Amino acid sequence: MKLLVDFFPIILFFVAFKVWGIYAATAVAIAATVVQIAYLRMRHGKVEPMQWVSLGVIVVFGGATLLAHNDTFIKWKPTVLYWLMGAALLIGQLAFKKNLLRSVMGAQLKLPDPVWRKLNWSWTAFFALMGALNLAIAYRFDTDTWVNFKLFGGMGLMFLFVIGQALYMGRYLQEDKGAAAEPAPALPGQDQQP
Repeated sequence: MKLLVDFFPIILFFVAFKVWGIYAATAVAIAATVVQIAYLRMRHGKVEPMQWVSLGVIVVFGGATLLAHNDTFIKWKPTVLYWLMGAALLIGQLAFKKNLLRSVMGAQLKLPDPVWRKLNWSWTAFFALMGALNLAIAYRFDTDTWVNFKLFGGMGLMFLFVIGQALYMGRYLQEDKGAAAEPAPALPGQDQQP
């Protein structure tokens, strides 16, 4: 259900674009994001800071697209969002010596400090590259190709990156202290020392 809520505006944007074009799709994306934030607020009582930022970016860049009747603004929206997320991770690490990934995920995952640092740097680089790739597609191809990339290419690359991150983290996940303190059962044929 959470995955559907997260991708709700993107999917509606894609469908609206295919049916009515870029300007109607932009208006739908703005409305869908407002509904998404309202739903999250009512359902969970709070909205994550990046979701507020995402709402602000879609309202500003989507609004500029509709007011100027120029689709360049909406094409910049994913890049701005990617670069803001990457910048937050970078500034958190360099200026405040705080790993924001660890702050968000540390309660669910126990990983060594060097692994958290590598994850932080890899996400920073990924967001920077995704922002640049979005602009390359937006300026070198037609709007239909850009919209297809936004849904299938962007989400596909994100999915592959997350799978790669999960495989990397899996090697370093630390056991819960209580479980690690229990002795391992002896294999058949092993001598048991008192």
